Amino acid sequence: MRTDLLTDAVEGLDEALSAVDAFDRILVSGLLRPQPAQAAGLAALAGAVAGTPLASLVAEAADKAAAGAAGEDHLVALAAARTALMGSVHDALTDRVADITGRPRADRAAPGPATDEPGANVLAGARAWLCDLARAGWRGIDHDLVAGAAPVVSALLPDPRLRRQATLLDGFAAELAASCPGATRDLFPVRRWADLWTRALLLTLPGAARPPAPSPATGRLLPLGVDVQEHATAVQAQVHAVLEPADGTAPRLVRAAVSAPKPDTVVGAGLWQLLRPHMSLLAAAGEGRAMELDAMPLTAEGDLVWDDDRARTGEQADPFATARVVLSTATDPVTAPLDRHPARIAVPVLLEGYTAEHQDGGPLTFALAGHRLAVDTDRVPVAGPLTPEAVAASGACLGLLRWDAGEFVLQPLAVETTVRKRTTAVHAGAWAGGTTDKAGARAEKAATDTVAVLRERAGKLLRP
Repeated sequence: MRTDLLTDAVEGLDEALSAVDAFDRILVSGLLRPQPAQAAGLAALAGAVAGTPLASLVAEAADKAAAGAAGEDHLVALAAARTALMGSVHDALTDRVADITGRPRADRAAPGPATDEPGANVLAGARAWLCDLARAGWRGIDHDLVAGAAPVVSALLPDPRLRRQATLLDGFAAELAASCPGATRDLFPVRRWADLWTRALLLTLPGAARPPAPSPATGRLLPLGVDVQEHATAVQAQVHAVLEPADGTAPRLVRAAVSAPKPDTVVGAGLWQLLRPHMSLLAAAGEGRAMELDAMPLTAEGDLVWDDDRARTGEQADPFATARVVLSTATDPVTAPLDRHPARIAVPVLLEGYTAEHQDGGPLTFALAGHRLAVDTDRVPVAGPLTPEAVAASGACLGLLRWDAGEFVLQPLAVETTVRKRTTAVHAGAWAGGTTDKAGARAEKAATDTVAVLRERAGKLLRP
């Protein structure tokens, strides 16, 4: 790895993010009665995309918005400009990551063929609600305005093709509702809500959510680690792995994810009970085994559309051995155009020969070849044996390189540490397929009792 590139400035990054921040501040007060400061923010956004195909469209939209006369098309153009800027930041950072790792990148696939667009009227309703939201601004939200999303979400949910938009709108509306009325708040999650607003608005456009058709993948899948993302009502496990195609072509980095709704009383190791039945890959990853795939659908972005009928468990496959032998030659996947955002960067890397440091009681860092890389131990899930203490005592770390708060950070997935003069691997997803570890077994039993009680109560409620 080129560790010297971890801290070098990326040209144009600050300027692009400054223009994004200027637009995001506009959404705090809204566009119903724009003030001079908002007009300046709109001009900054238009200036940032000058010289691009969006230039004239965004310039007109900025003028209309500054005059308080922005229509739906103008707000869509502003959202497109902001998304393009965040996409340019993503591209610059992924280029830097490619230089750091030295790995090749896959070619971008063409969009899928045009098809009948589902729910055009409902998506138009969602677009209208989002435009009303931008005019009101975060300070202007109230329960009546936020409630306007409910019928739209209800109309979107029955169609599986529109569930992505429905989930995004539902989650966004829930966050807004928890902050109502906006006039009484001093602070807002400005960048996050602007991200959600622009993404939701663009996903209402015809063809925006049309991905390239998946292709069949056959070969050996070698898991690297499991990333667990938990919220109060949902949980997702994402397995990062290397696919060695059966046709002998270059190995490639892929992902497979499974999600499940959850009650807020199921936490820790109990999460695996909700996820385990839906994807056999979790058990293989927990046991350190490969899987043999037969025509498993694989998207151009490197996501496996998991089907247990197309996979069978293979031989032992140590993730650290995989990383040392194959990871450096594996092809990085590309990101879909609308998904290009710095928060989406999560690149598997292997670090060795570093020194773990805590400077002045601050966050953990790895010092490597004279350079320091921050380690995000807050992302280590409690649903596994990996702990911040194990990370700090490690000599090798398999993790995800991310970009957060203006710097590259490492999210540990597994570490090698010395226990009684023996090198021992500790994995965040070690309990995914079950465990005999005492702490994990106790946590799983407690979760089993909780899930059993909840299922019993749910059964009683559903009886006629």
